[in-house]
Amino acid sequence: MKLQTSHLWVAAAFFTFSCTSEMEENLPDPEDQVMETLYPPIETNPANTGYAPAFTGQTRANSVKTVTPVKTEVISSALTAPWGITSMPDGRLLITQKAGTMRIVSSAGTVGAAITGIPSVNSNGQGGLLGLCLDPQFGSNKMIYWVFSENVTGGTVTAVAKGKLSASETAIENPTVIYRANPSASAGNLHYGGRILFDSTGNLLVSTGERSDISTRPLAQSVSAAIGKIIRITKDGQPAAGNPTFAGSGSLPELYSIGHRNPQGMAIHPTTGELWQSEHGPRGGDEINKVTAGANYGWPTITYGIEYDGGTIGSGIQQQAGMQQPVYYWDPVISPSGMTFYRGNLIPEWQNNLFVAALSGKHIVRLVIKDNKIYGEERLLATEDQRFRDVTQGIDGSLYAITDGGRLYKISKQ
Repeated sequence: MKLQTSHLWVAAAFFTFSCTSEMEENLPDPEDQVMETLYPPIETNPANTGYAPAFTGQTRANSVKTVTPVKTEVISSALTAPWGITSMPDGRLLITQKAGTMRIVSSAGTVGAAITGIPSVNSNGQGGLLGLCLDPQFGSNKMIYWVFSENVTGGTVTAVAKGKLSASETAIENPTVIYRANPSASAGNLHYGGRILFDSTGNLLVSTGERSDISTRPLAQSVSAAIGKIIRITKDGQPAAGNPTFAGSGSLPELYSIGHRNPQGMAIHPTTGELWQSEHGPRGGDEINKVTAGANYGWPTITYGIEYDGGTIGSGIQQQAGMQQPVYYWDPVISPSGMTFYRGNLIPEWQNNLFVAALSGKHIVRLVIKDNKIYGEERLLATEDQRFRDVTQGIDGSLYAITDGGRLYKISKQ
């Protein structure tokens, strides 16, 4: 076991399933958070573009430093390409592995046997078994929901499935695919999106990528396509009541927001109930968005990034009427993936902060939010040299993070 001490901290907190948006009671108002000491921006590498931000603090925010010590432990190195993690009611962790298996891991790091019965996935490229969440009534119904890349005629799709965890916790019973993001197939194996969570009404929010190809990229703006979107569906995969209506021929009733590139993170703010989302940009332009129902987030019409070969994307514009600006963006990229808000009334320093797993950045981002803007940024575990894929809060108040290299980290109060 690896043990590392750093100037970070976390303490016991209220617990809510990481895929639900149930509100905590008696939490302090976000404006009552401890004011952080600000330092110069942590990002000092040159940007890929000369694009100007739309407002001060939209990128390269001042840095902050956690002052209370924590311990960081690698509690397991026995996972294989884990992708999604969520806490179970008894404190154990349920984790997806990209190749198509789930594992239950104890808070001490003991990895259980592979759970069988999961429909086959296509794990090529960025595909596989992706994000997951538990039913709000998981304690009684044992239902699990997950996103995966499914083989279909002509290629693959981002699909959503559900199933019941068996009493022995060794199998998924009656697995059912409840939703497939059209177009019916893409021959590529990139940009599936793949996060899933419950909103406060008991409906599912699912992120889908635009599949990366130049031919499919424009469909992020099409209201008749479900790729490059956040969709909102019922537990049975039907369009949820109260979804926004988008103007345009053939508008899909399951759409919640449009204009996304490859959204791999979603989290509900613990006090406002608002949906926040992380999104991979191209070369530059990774984003954090506060998602409003019915809004257009611009890809590929507006972006703070460029093509990987250095070419301009579209008209090379960053703002357009009717399209939302990101709350925050990175250039150079950090490749933001899974994320979670920290909840709890015993830890004012991290109260309502957003934690984001960074892949190419090889760290966990801590974002301090004030007035819906990023007030400060901190980079945690940057010395670990790991591609962080997802992060969640356990019922013990610790943060648990998984990496592409198979590690499970526990970050807890020293």
